[in-house]
Amino acid sequence: MSALTMRGAAAVVGVSELHYRRGEAPAGELRMTLEAILAACSDAGISPRELDGFVSYAGGGHDGAVIGGALGVDDVRWSNMMWGGGGGTVAAAINNAAVAIAAGQAECVVVYRSMAQADTGRLGYAKYHYGPHFLAHGVGSPAQVCALRTQRLLEHDGVPRETMRALVLAAYRHAQNNPTAQGYGKPLDEATYDSSRLITEPFHLYDCSRESDGAVALVLVSADRAKSLRPDPAYVLAGAHGAPGGYSSIIDNDDQYATAGFAGATGRPGVADRLWAAAGLGPDDVDVVQVYENFSGPAVAALIDHGLAPSGPAAGEVLTVDNLTAGVGKLPVNTSGGNIADSFVNGMGLAVEAVRQIRGTSTNPVAHAKTSLFIGGPMAPLVSSTLFAHEDVL
Repeated sequence: MSALTMRGAAAVVGVSELHYRRGEAPAGELRMTLEAILAACSDAGISPRELDGFVSYAGGGHDGAVIGGALGVDDVRWSNMMWGGGGGTVAAAINNAAVAIAAGQAECVVVYRSMAQADTGRLGYAKYHYGPHFLAHGVGSPAQVCALRTQRLLEHDGVPRETMRALVLAAYRHAQNNPTAQGYGKPLDEATYDSSRLITEPFHLYDCSRESDGAVALVLVSADRAKSLRPDPAYVLAGAHGAPGGYSSIIDNDDQYATAGFAGATGRPGVADRLWAAAGLGPDDVDVVQVYENFSGPAVAALIDHGLAPSGPAAGEVLTVDNLTAGVGKLPVNTSGGNIADSFVNGMGLAVEAVRQIRGTSTNPVAHAKTSLFIGGPMAPLVSSTLFAHEDVL
């Protein structure tokens, strides 16, 4: 299948998200998943029985047969889960659903993720993909692994440390307009950020994402059907996922060590290059960005990898608080507050916010937004991106 076959073939017509403070979910993952899917179907104006495709990612034990049976669907035609630790393949899950629809394997696909500390514990030490070379030296948490790469970005590439602070402060700015954000009513200033305790160099407390309980769901259908369901579908213009050869947090000895994993190996197109080629657009055509920031450093690296900011010292001229703020700057980022100031259900809430920007229903709307980029899990072993678009872009 060519990239153009997928371009605009599917669209998001229903979204929902539930999130609670860590450990305070009123139900387990299965019930929250079902509640989120029912809400997304209601948002789309369809019966949950119409769902025939199910896609999740990076964990969660509820496959299409389990979810489909609980919902009483008529048929399960597509059921899978994307590999990858953390949120690296969160955007790939959406791409996967779009591919299923474009290829005729399914007609109505839901992408979902749920997390409840009571069910699975915290996303803590020595889980996922930490090899013996890490653990033997006391490196066993996402913060530590990403800190090593981020420090290289700062020291070797010369990206200013202030770019990380700018990303965090912009997220907290956005959260003040989002009543459901955990950072709502808790504005953050430079002094408070700078004086917060060091978690693992170079990450301070506010550089680190929240952990939330909750569930998120997005319903996708074909472009033709989307038009009949709602006036503002968010079309999947393009998507890409993968990793350059040698890039892996298991090995951690690759040439692209200071990148977020979206840049290609020398002479070869990377995930970001393939995204732009499939979309027929470039970085300058993006109106708003939602970038997965388990930590601020990987998010900065991801923006650079996608060509949204230059590398080196010049990154500081683009990645400023004002320029990253909706309604003020040219590169609004994480307009709900992101993983850092809103909530963290493995990053899937960012996809919902990306769709809201196309609909114009964000609490920090970007005026006349026609393209909305969603970047998944930078510095994970596999990474992914999805570009949503308004019908006018097709």
